[in-house]
Amino acid sequence: MKKAWLLAAVAAFALNGAVEAKTLKWGSAREIASLDPYSFGETFTLSVLNHVYEGLVRYTGDLKIEPALAESWETVSPTIWRFKLRQGVKFHNGNPFTADDVIASLQRVTHDTSPLKGNLPAYKSSKKIDDYTVEIEVNGPYPLLLNDLTNIFIFDKEWMEANNSLLPTDSGKGVKGYATDNANGTGPFKVESRRADSKTIFAKNASWWDKPQHNIDVIEFIPITSSSTRVAAMLSGEIDFTNVAPLQDLPRLTASSEVKVLQTNELRSVFFAFNLGDKLVESDVKDKNPFKDIKVREALYRAIDIDAVQKRAMRGLSRNTGALVAPAIPGYEPSQDERLPFDLAGAKKLLADAGYPNGFSFVMNCQSDSLVNEEEFCQAVAAMWSRAGLKPNLSLAPRSQQAPKRVKGDFDAISFGWANEPMIDAYSLLVQVLRSKSGTGGVFNWGNWGDPRIDALVDKSGVELDTPKRIEMMKEALKIAKAEHLFIPLHQQPMAWAMRNTIASTVQASDNKPRLWLTTMK
Repeated sequence: MKKAWLLAAVAAFALNGAVEAKTLKWGSAREIASLDPYSFGETFTLSVLNHVYEGLVRYTGDLKIEPALAESWETVSPTIWRFKLRQGVKFHNGNPFTADDVIASLQRVTHDTSPLKGNLPAYKSSKKIDDYTVEIEVNGPYPLLLNDLTNIFIFDKEWMEANNSLLPTDSGKGVKGYATDNANGTGPFKVESRRADSKTIFAKNASWWDKPQHNIDVIEFIPITSSSTRVAAMLSGEIDFTNVAPLQDLPRLTASSEVKVLQTNELRSVFFAFNLGDKLVESDVKDKNPFKDIKVREALYRAIDIDAVQKRAMRGLSRNTGALVAPAIPGYEPSQDERLPFDLAGAKKLLADAGYPNGFSFVMNCQSDSLVNEEEFCQAVAAMWSRAGLKPNLSLAPRSQQAPKRVKGDFDAISFGWANEPMIDAYSLLVQVLRSKSGTGGVFNWGNWGDPRIDALVDKSGVELDTPKRIEMMKEALKIAKAEHLFIPLHQQPMAWAMRNTIASTVQASDNKPRLWLTTMK
């Protein structure tokens, strides 16, 4: 049954066998963090590298789970899953794919130093049954293992050993290795060359195990951070495709007979989060952290005129929300969407009641190349908080500069977006962001957002196989986060792609991941 939140394929296109293959030039709004998919838990980097690396399972164009490097699977006990691996698959360097590669990859991604370990929160261990059979043990009954595995890409063990890459890298902490600038997957494209911040060339993998549904020989991935330059490149034909069409330029793009714009709302919800540690990083309040007071958090919430943000910063294309997850995400319920009303006088009174009649200063950490129109909505909210008497110092810089500060907790307030991928389930946000740090939980809990009540509900929901019961637990945990104003929700992010008429068809789903192996060119 088709979900309302999916945008189906733009057009059906049948390959005739003798179609001339083409080079597709992809103009991206930013560079990927690394060629190592384990280096940073970022949806965009993973979506690009999904053209090179593959998991045991994958999502189809309409976000249904299907076999990939595993042909089939079964549960042999409540905590053990057995996967039959696809035979005859080769890595890009020619090495055969076997169970040893799966075991080594799972050990690497769940290592204590892995930035992606939170993507497998229930993982306990794995073992090889034979060359093409692997068993994965989870730490309790767990319903979301297949969802998790869609983003866990498989490396070549022999290649990792030869290049001293058995341990993960971490771009957020500046930990690099051979896999940072080199790749060897099983996917439909392989890395032919790379010049970071300039161009990465992906060439068709002629030995791919799957039947190609694309006719692309080469993908040129070109980071173009300037929105105006990217639009000009699209209109002039210098690029064929962009997954980030600037909202303010959509009228120019749609006016061209040679460009088509694809629009929908993304699964990603956007909000502001605060550091709830003992002290602020940079503030005129030195002896305590005002954000730990719920009155202060409520004041900042009420000071935001969300309709003005939506109209001006988001060009009327975002979906205002009071929830932390999108309506399509299990765990959402309509009551979560109710927002506190914009109330500037009320915000000032709350600040005064909390002991800050003259406000206080703090640093806002926003990224210039991450969320849609992030610079614009951060500037708008900073101005609104200033009108409430606060003194926000807006720090705006690329993700490469801001992410390390976030990971270390070196911030006062941050803009934050979460799409709940690859789970497509509220458990993703709950276990990775809201849960207190412990094991694979709370990997992205950068601001001490834990709450014992939420922790207990997260832990229970993670082993509950009765879906309705599990969803109710997640709803209750989100209700607590909402009541405490742990985050200030803004909107569900809009997404707009643009492509020239050189592209015959593509698939756009609300996870905002380009799947160019499902794309055909004229």
